[in-house]
Amino acid sequence: LVRAARENGVPVVWTRVEYEPGGADGGVFFRKVSSLAVFEQGATSYGDFPPEAAPLDDEVVYTKQYPSAFFGTDLAGDLAEQGIDAVVLCGFSTSGCVRASCVDAVSYGFIPVVVPEACGDREVRPHDQAIFDMGAKYGEVVPLSDAASHFASLR
Repeated sequence: LVRAARENGVPVVWTRVEYEPGGADGGVFFRKVSSLAVFEQGATSYGDFPPEAAPLDDEVVYTKQYPSAFFGTDLAGDLAEQGIDAVVLCGFSTSGCVRASCVDAVSYGFIPVVVPEACGDREVRPHDQAIFDMGAKYGEVVPLSDAASHFASLR
């Protein structure tokens, strides 16, 4: 999905999770999900992008503390300022961050498009349920091949 976007001049935006030591900026979410401690500043490298799926120097990376890419970031304003009206979502986890970002995207007036093959979750059931729910209520669910074809048509 990222390769198709880059090849066709579609902007690629990334998010990463990072918390202050002790999770002071993570609120209830940090308290409820103890595994988020791996994203504390200096704790581990789990928040780093793997080389095969890393942002390029000219791609924007938003640091977030909550599930949605929009909550507590400048993402909505930055997209609106650029005249962007739709977002194609992918990432981990489908039932957490992807779903939260989908709900916030539609709430901000963007058209959310979710690509199931570019999403993942801890197991298939929450992934499938989240994909069903997002398609039924909040956005469009399209296969990777359709998203890539659409990117090519924008070239």
